[in-house]
Formats: sequence, structure tokens, C-alpha cells
Amino acid sequence: MLVGQAPGVREVDTRMPFTGPAGKRLDMWLEKAGVSREEVHFAAIARCFPGKAKGGGDKVPSRRMIENCRPHLDRDFELVGPDVVVLVGGLAIKEVLGVGKLSETVGTIHRRDGIVYVPLPHPSGASTWLNSPDNKARLEESLAMLGEIMSGARGNPGEPQKAKEARNWTVE
Repeated sequence: MLVGQAPGVREVDTRMPFTGPAGKRLDMWLEKAGVSREEVHFAAIARCFPGKAKGGGDKVPSRRMIENCRPHLDRDFELVGPDVVVLVGGLAIKEVLGVGKLSETVGTIHRRDGIVYVPLPHPSGASTWLNSPDNKARLEESLAMLGEIMSGARGNPGEPQKAKEARNWTVE
């Protein structure tokens, strides 16, 4: 399962998640991790497009919108019953894990209630977070971990543990 922030304007038209330029980048990331889009259930913190922000980009969903949509996200978790959840962007990471800084979460995995969470930055070209070489390295580490975890979820049960030991993962 993948949890993003909210649909963008293109997603409203296409009724498909991550269909713009950010979607192309996300698809490349998933491919790097050996994950196909068809394997992923897409969910979001907010269910509707929050509108355009002044100066471009999409608005961040309001607290009220987030609270109104939370039962839908909770229901996604209940229905899908994911073993692995990819959290895309700061808002998804903050709302699901309660941690706000990308630099403290990307490159780590978190386990809660039998679910492995893999935080990623948002793939938007507007984000400057990936301009830093250290942050790019964190992303690469997260994608490698995701690939190893998914390999284990597909039937190689020892793989995530071996990878964890080999990579000295941070697990919270």
C-alpha cells in the first residue's frame, strides 16, 4: 500500500493516482525497487483535490480536510491489511508515523502493529529536498530497503532480515 498527500489536478481528471510528472518519477522509483504499480494499493491522507496554492503547486490539505478524510484512510488499512506501507511525502509521514522531518525518516524503516513503513520524499519536481546529495543517498537507501522487503513479502522470507543485518537499517 502507498499513502500520498492528496490527489492533484491531473488525478481529478484521470481518476488515477500519481499520473503527472510526479507519477512518472514515482514509477521510476518503484521500478528501481522492483515494484510494479499493479502491486500497489494507492491511498491518500486527503481524498479530494485541495486546490491550487498561490504561486503554483497544490495546496496542502487543511487540518479539517485531513480529519474528515481519516476514516477513509483507516478503512483502507482495514480492507487492504498491508504488510508494507510506502509513505510518500512529509504530510503522509507525519500523519501516519507522527514524525515530521524527511531527513530523519527517509532511509529508515519503521515497524508498527506488524506493518513495515517505508518513508519516501514526495516525487514532485517542485520539491528541493532531493537537491542534496545526502538526501539522494537516503532515497536510494529507502528504495533498496523497499526492494528487499518486497522480495521477502513475495516469498523469500529470510531476505528482509538478511538485508537488515547487511545494511544496518534503522528500525523504529
